[in-house]
Amino acid sequence: MIARAIAQQTFNRKYLVMVPNCNWTGYECDLLAVTENLRLIDVEIKISRADLRADAKKDKWWRRRSVGLPHVVEDTNESGRVIRRRHVYAEHFEIREWPAKVWKHYYAMPREIWTDTLFDELGSPASGVLLLDRDPAGGVTVRVARSATPNRDAEKISPAAAMDIARLASLRMWEAYAAMQPGTTPASKTEGGSEL
Repeated sequence: MIARAIAQQTFNRKYLVMVPNCNWTGYECDLLAVTENLRLIDVEIKISRADLRADAKKDKWWRRRSVGLPHVVEDTNESGRVIRRRHVYAEHFEIREWPAKVWKHYYAMPREIWTDTLFDELGSPASGVLLLDRDPAGGVTVRVARSATPNRDAEKISPAAAMDIARLASLRMWEAYAAMQPGTTPASKTEGGSEL
């Protein structure tokens, strides 16, 4: 319901494809959108303040790289004989403004959990914020509290990668239909089905 509201209201159907619960970027996205110009938008859906605060600790916000010269670490057996030598580098951690491969990043959450003091606790100051309210008809209304800052260095994905994501979205759709039918097990849960 939240993903549908975001797709129909916030992105105004201006996307090529959207996939829920996707790891295509290398990190989990609650909602991954591919725009018409082949850019990626990552939306994290949060249901509590604690959930929102915990997001800043996720690996997708940290870039790590080896620095300096390696030092040798020797693993020994019980008698002290060296059984393996490894080269270990010191690591440097940098905060990312955007998750890897992502052009824009948003947080989406119920309006009742949001306060403007939470802007300082987001994973990145470049992240946009979408606030959701229930409307009188029982649906969801989405309001942009802060627009996402685009990552000018994010490369467009290839047409082949967009096709791969579209294929994943199609498989998810058919599995969702199967899950709605009584007595049917989605293909990813049966022998021979692919894990998405």
